[in-house]
Amino acid sequence: MRLEIITGMSGAGKRTTLKFLEDLGYFCVDNLPAALLKNFVQLVSRENDPAMSHVAVGIDIRNLSGLQTIENGLAELKEEGIDYSILFLDAEDGVLVRRFKETRRSHPLRSSSQGLIDCIRLERQRISFLKDCADHIIDTSHLLTRDLNKVIEGIYQKDEPFSNLVISVCTFGYKYGAPAFADLMFDVRFLPNPYYIEELRPLTGNDKPIRDFVMKYEQTNVFLDKLKDMLEFLIPHYIDEGKNSLVIAVGCTGGKHRSVVIANELYDHLSKIKGCACKIEHMDILKDGAAKGRP
Repeated sequence: MRLEIITGMSGAGKRTTLKFLEDLGYFCVDNLPAALLKNFVQLVSRENDPAMSHVAVGIDIRNLSGLQTIENGLAELKEEGIDYSILFLDAEDGVLVRRFKETRRSHPLRSSSQGLIDCIRLERQRISFLKDCADHIIDTSHLLTRDLNKVIEGIYQKDEPFSNLVISVCTFGYKYGAPAFADLMFDVRFLPNPYYIEELRPLTGNDKPIRDFVMKYEQTNVFLDKLKDMLEFLIPHYIDEGKNSLVIAVGCTGGKHRSVVIANELYDHLSKIKGCACKIEHMDILKDGAAKGRP
């Protein structure tokens, strides 16, 4: 039997993860009382049911009293030779606050005397030991549901090592403001600008004529080669450090032409790195009036 323990911060995506694992063929149980974990595993093992060969159990702060005994329970599982792994889902405090407000759900620790941010900080403190012993940590702060599903698939379905690092490549326009959440930021306004060619202006970096224009210059290819080389050097060190989220921002004047081309090239390259999940987002591509209404 393969046992996966799904845990982490409330609002970070545990239920979504369990639903996706269920689609992958896992027998899933959410909010199992921690005190019953050992008995539950023993029961499933005795059943010898092929439908329960892969089991995922959700345990989190809702098991408030049981969390005090979970460490002993996990130790007992190891003593009995039951192999398991722990997936911890996390997100930034501000993101969690926004998600709770959007869904209008109450935090499990919410009381009349405690605000939402205080509950989140208290939860983070109480379940920190689970994060410390987790086999996989996913920061969902900047992940859409489809991106999270892709990460989960990379961990549990593909027969390749997974590093927990989610790489987000995003583009932006400097005239609209640089993103504050970027870990690495690159300014490509030094490249020739297709904006000044009238027939190219309405197009975006996703269109072949714009890509051909930007990529035909030597400085573009030299810059990309150096950027790829630097990132190939940095990424293994970020992984060794335990970093689980890397946001790379590429900016040009309007976030529509040059940055989009460079980011697309970078995304194609980084997506080939085994064990890392990669996503891309063009934040300002349609803000320019000439591009609005394009498919």
